[in-house]
Amino acid sequence: MKVAVISGGRSSEHEISLRSGASVAAGLREAGHDVSEVRIERDGRWLGPDGEQLSVTPAAGLLGCDVAFPVLHGPFGEDGTVQGMLECLDVPYAGPGVLAAATTIDKLTCKRLLTERGIPQVDFCQAGGPDWRAAATSFGWPVWVKPSRLGSSVGITKVGSEGELDAAVAEAARFDPRVIVEAHGEGREVECSVLGNEQPEASLPGEIVAHADWYDFEAKYEAGGMELVVPAPIGEEATQRVRSLAVEVFEACDCTGLARCDFFVTESGDVLVNEINTIPGFTETSVYGKLFEATGIPYAELCDRLVRLGVERHARERGYRF
Repeated sequence: MKVAVISGGRSSEHEISLRSGASVAAGLREAGHDVSEVRIERDGRWLGPDGEQLSVTPAAGLLGCDVAFPVLHGPFGEDGTVQGMLECLDVPYAGPGVLAAATTIDKLTCKRLLTERGIPQVDFCQAGGPDWRAAATSFGWPVWVKPSRLGSSVGITKVGSEGELDAAVAEAARFDPRVIVEAHGEGREVECSVLGNEQPEASLPGEIVAHADWYDFEAKYEAGGMELVVPAPIGEEATQRVRSLAVEVFEACDCTGLARCDFFVTESGDVLVNEINTIPGFTETSVYGKLFEATGIPYAELCDRLVRLGVERHARERGYRF
């Protein structure tokens, strides 16, 4: 198929997206596809495969492709905006649809949805909301203050006392006016990848061992910043619980194609959902592909399956379009 890989974007995760996009393009070429790389600059300009600016309309870079693969992290790409444009153009695309992307990009909205479903997770509140300070201090210390609609650990502060809250909220608000405060998640940090549409499958879980105080931006993306242990050494019961919950969260958020679900697994074996990412990193150090590789799906095959899932969903949903 002719695949348009879209990367870059206007968010603070621009550079990571470019690295992810390059890896996906290489994987798709290895799988035998004809790949065109479309790049969105930080200022919103769209560049075609040869670096030419698509001045008439960004859609010009997508016309004629069989399927698009958005590899965009954060706002203006992972939040349903580009997915909505592709829906308007009637272009099949890999990954989440508009609703799933918009729901999961916002940690507050997603966690409220999971709360309604009774899915176990750490306590949280919205900074600036009713009685938020009382709620935040009731979680115990430390707590984590984060932009609600951003990833890659950008704008996150670990807070050790009430006196540090305001500065942490101000830092997160530099990136997003919606700020979430979360209780500290005890135990091992475990991640699980999900692949599929109506019948999603979960990978083997892996444990993240960060070579830092916490799993920050450098630990995620710098060589040697973390170690991924697959399978995670959490025992058979907790392993099955992680895989089951990953699929449950995927389905609860109406996800399609792919997602990576992150967990805390306590010493007593309790499993708590941390978050779900519908366009997780695809760089050379990224976890999503490594987990499926350990499960038996090589990277090129994974990329191939993702674009085929996008085409499959597009064909299925055509019958429901007005």
